Amino acid sequence: MEMIQYYLKRLFHFIKTGLLQGLPAQLASNFVNQKLIISVITGTDGKTTTATLLYHFLKTNGIQTGLITTVAAYIGQEEADTGFHVTAPQPKELYQLMQKMVRAGCTHLVLEVTSHGIYQYRNWGITPSYAGLTNISREHFDYHLTYQEYVKAKLSLLKKAKVLYLNQDDQSYSAIRKLFPGIKHKTYSAEDQLPKLVLLAIKTRFPENYNQMNARLAVQLAQEQGVADQVIAKAIKSFPQIPGRMEAVASKPVRIIVDFAHTPNALRLALTALRKKIPKQTNLIAVFGCAGLRDQGKRPLMGKIGSELADLAVLTAEDPRTENIWSILLQMKDGIVSSHRKVLSIPDRKAAITFAINKLAKKGDTVAIFGKGHEQSMCYGTTETAWSDVSVVKELLAVKP
Repeated sequence: MEMIQYYLKRLFHFIKTGLLQGLPAQLASNFVNQKLIISVITGTDGKTTTATLLYHFLKTNGIQTGLITTVAAYIGQEEADTGFHVTAPQPKELYQLMQKMVRAGCTHLVLEVTSHGIYQYRNWGITPSYAGLTNISREHFDYHLTYQEYVKAKLSLLKKAKVLYLNQDDQSYSAIRKLFPGIKHKTYSAEDQLPKLVLLAIKTRFPENYNQMNARLAVQLAQEQGVADQVIAKAIKSFPQIPGRMEAVASKPVRIIVDFAHTPNALRLALTALRKKIPKQTNLIAVFGCAGLRDQGKRPLMGKIGSELADLAVLTAEDPRTENIWSILLQMKDGIVSSHRKVLSIPDRKAAITFAINKLAKKGDTVAIFGKGHEQSMCYGTTETAWSDVSVVKELLAVKP
């Protein structure tokens, strides 16, 4: 019954969002989608970093390029006011942005897409010339019901691309080959040989293994579009910090990191990467939560990973919405087997961050705050309230945001 409802809901979105919003927007724009060379990036984790890096490669190569991600949108060099919050834009907004890009002289667009956006036909009319998949791990099972349906949602857009890159090292690769046996694609892997200057630039700029994989995908897609290795290496060296992506807010006396990791896989990779960086005698303190009204199955996994990979973990709010925050935290603690002494529950996120920095952390320790990243609001009940992890940290450190 659930699966029937899932497909009926998709039919509903096809009519409501696709035919009634997407098609009119496409017609009103005079098919502006056909006037841009579009690269699409999707995956569970790493979408924004990969898309932004590819945009930076193309821009550095002198190509007038637009960018749309869940963090920001750029028309050439100028940032555009999007107003959307951690989601893909609706068709009207998407086509308006593409029109502005073409009027500004853009020939290329790098577009980050989400599984929700694909399922809901927000990307109506988009046929990518190039596409890349970062990875597919557990996320949105409350929405897509199964891993197979989650994979199908991602690939329903990607398979239309003229050039598609899949992550051969990821668990999704075998699933994709089974679900789409005839799909035309290329692969990328950590074992692929890269030019020495590019590989050195990647390892220097991105010490985390998962970010090196994101970079490898962006490199492949840039090379497909004619960007030379020397340009790629130069662009990697000048690649700016993406807000809320392993963002170092402070280094002394306590190192404080804000990161968007909000899935079990992302949290595991982030904590593993941080563990390699910190001195052995210091502690790694993780502050994180799980969103309300979202995949409940991942909550014990998040609790387990945090308790095992951090020296101390503080469980707290992350967009609880209409759910009881204590109920969420208790579900997270269900995954903790033998590390209860290392775990604290502080529902108020500001209080949790404050306690971690001012009470738990000693000189030289690292406090990593996960889940919100770049976001500028948090949802309590049905209300979005102004919120920024970075601003809270800077306020605590008496540094003006």
